[in-house]
Amino acid sequence: MAAQVGVTPRDAGRRLRLGSPAAVLVLGGLVLVLAVAAVPLARLAHMSLNANTGSSPVWATIPIAVVGFVLAWRKPANPLGWIILGASAFSMLSEDASYYTVADYRLHHGGLPLGWVALLAQPGWAPTIVLAGLTFLLFPDGRPPSPRWRWVLWVYAGIGLVWIAGTMVITMGAIIGHHTQVDSGGNLLLLSGSNPASAWWNVLENVFFPLLALCWLASLAGQAASWRRSSGERRQQLKWLMAGSAAALVGLTISLTLPSVSSLVSVIAVAGWFAFPLCIGVAVLKYRLFDIDRIISRTLAYAIVTGLLVGVYAGIVLLSTRVLPFSGPVPVAVATLAAAALFNPLRHWVQQVVDRRFNRARYDADKTVAAFAARLQEAIDLDSVRDDLATVVRTALEPAHVSVWVSQRD
Repeated sequence: MAAQVGVTPRDAGRRLRLGSPAAVLVLGGLVLVLAVAAVPLARLAHMSLNANTGSSPVWATIPIAVVGFVLAWRKPANPLGWIILGASAFSMLSEDASYYTVADYRLHHGGLPLGWVALLAQPGWAPTIVLAGLTFLLFPDGRPPSPRWRWVLWVYAGIGLVWIAGTMVITMGAIIGHHTQVDSGGNLLLLSGSNPASAWWNVLENVFFPLLALCWLASLAGQAASWRRSSGERRQQLKWLMAGSAAALVGLTISLTLPSVSSLVSVIAVAGWFAFPLCIGVAVLKYRLFDIDRIISRTLAYAIVTGLLVGVYAGIVLLSTRVLPFSGPVPVAVATLAAAALFNPLRHWVQQVVDRRFNRARYDADKTVAAFAARLQEAIDLDSVRDDLATVVRTALEPAHVSVWVSQRD
């Protein structure tokens, strides 16, 4: 008699539980489908993939989704990867829904099927914003900086859930009451925060946005306080978080204050935006974790050198043209030569100053190597040179193993 093997609902649930590779693949596949679907939906709405809708463009969300997928795959027990991947999914869902609502309610006047579904999905930017804030509060291991900050987590989660519920209530009321006017980005006008037809929602936004921002600032303050108390890997992880946040802030500031000034400005803004998820991934996975000091020192050094050289160049040109009786290409040529001549000595001086403050390990290593080179000039005994070399390598590079091979010749 053959035995029958059945699968109970409990067993089926175990196969696709949160944290399993299957769940990562399903959620990652959903994000990929939403990203691909944005291309035909944008064409249907006669819009660009860079259009200003309720959420960030798909191309800007893709690197964040990749980082979330890698973190969820490599660190399934850490909720941070799942939060980032979920925020990316909601953002892409909102983007796709924005394209469809524009195509349906603005171009075809409600003639497309399932327009109300897209209208319900379009406020996906709300959970995206809430989940994005959790990355700061739960960085890097999925827990608050300290147990005392759990109340901030609960307050933030409660505020976010009420805000998300408010978007759904307003949207469902608009669908039932046939008040489905949307703007050029596909956003429901009743959710704009200024429509008198939804006065309670306007008050809600005026109260909840400052509260959300306050919770964000509190979480950042908690991370900053944690950085002061931390050491070792945790301190380096927080450095990556702060570096990524600073890069994203610079990119956002440039994109808002200097929109479309030049292609270089656009590249800098995009690079700053992409740096944030990359820094999060490096910090959580601990891949090349201790390189952050070198990156910070190099970035600061070249930024300072660039600023100084631009100042020298502009000063020479202005001095030659405004004060001295020179004109034409002569001031420009002199300024260029002066900047080129000052580049190397200025770079070395600035690098030493920056390393002394932000990359002390490299500064001390350079001093150790320089001292070894000075001792080597007077060394005679081969055994002492070999031992000294091994000591210098351990101090400067901190390798896991050091061995010195000496060739014996007759």
